[in-house]
Amino acid sequence: MKPKEILVLGASGQLGRHLLRKLTKKNYKVTALTRNIHTKGYILKSQANAGWLDIVELNKFNYEKLEKIFKNKDICINLIGILNEKNKSSFNNIHSLLPKLLAELSKENRLSQFIHISALGVESAIESKYAKSKLDGENQIKNIFKNYTILKPSIVYSVNDNFTTMLFGILKLLPIFPLYYEGKTVFYPLHVTDMCEIIEKVIEKNLIGETIECIGPEKMSFKKVIESILKTLEIKRFLLPMPISIANIFATLFELIMKNPLITKDQLILLKHDNSPSGKYKTNIDLKLNSEFKYFDREIAKYSYMWKDGGEFAKSKI
Repeated sequence: MKPKEILVLGASGQLGRHLLRKLTKKNYKVTALTRNIHTKGYILKSQANAGWLDIVELNKFNYEKLEKIFKNKDICINLIGILNEKNKSSFNNIHSLLPKLLAELSKENRLSQFIHISALGVESAIESKYAKSKLDGENQIKNIFKNYTILKPSIVYSVNDNFTTMLFGILKLLPIFPLYYEGKTVFYPLHVTDMCEIIEKVIEKNLIGETIECIGPEKMSFKKVIESILKTLEIKRFLLPMPISIANIFATLFELIMKNPLITKDQLILLKHDNSPSGKYKTNIDLKLNSEFKYFDREIAKYSYMWKDGGEFAKSKI
């Protein structure tokens, strides 16, 4: 039986690298797109089973080349997303126009499935540019291609992420940490391997025409996330509730002087709203897409040594 041919966009990110390993081990033939094969190619090759991965260098908006790559593919998986706008990488381009283009190509080439990664909780945060663009992308896909599967995860974390690793770094350095909205924003952290299992299962079960909200096993406030990291690092920090008027001033400053701002004004809008299931769609738990879950405290402890004095040889103070 001929193995399914899968096209993956965003393969060099946290989720993409883990997914390549998962899919090629299951004997799917994967084509991974990257903007720079010289800097990313060796990383991607190291993640996959030999012989099951092709790497193609491509600007994601080069329609002619992208059209050729879609030929003879069975499934397209779009993992591309951004948290900050930079030059041409606007929320509208990445979260709305690109998914529209991919849905059109999926339809033209009669793919069996287009899997698109969106985000949990964006329905309630429509005043955010990020959330609005994510929702627009979802609607574009649904209007164009019937064989879609839209996955809406909460925070996806691992040793390779931009969430826990940033928090580890900040909490290690600073004696005071600001809590926006008193740290009450709710998340359902989902480990990257659990997210990969969800993607594998929606392929295996051919779940098309579905929007699925993807959550981890624990409901955690942002303050609880911070406290868990501090406990793992065995350090204490002063958690300071910060008025949003002051937070917006800092965010404006960060956007002006930092390539990757610690917080943006748009992210402050997102933090007003819980990162929780809407109740409008089924979740991965409802559909039994995970055989088991990884738990936040246990997983972050595995890589917390990178921020401890002594590194992996650090001795516990407890």
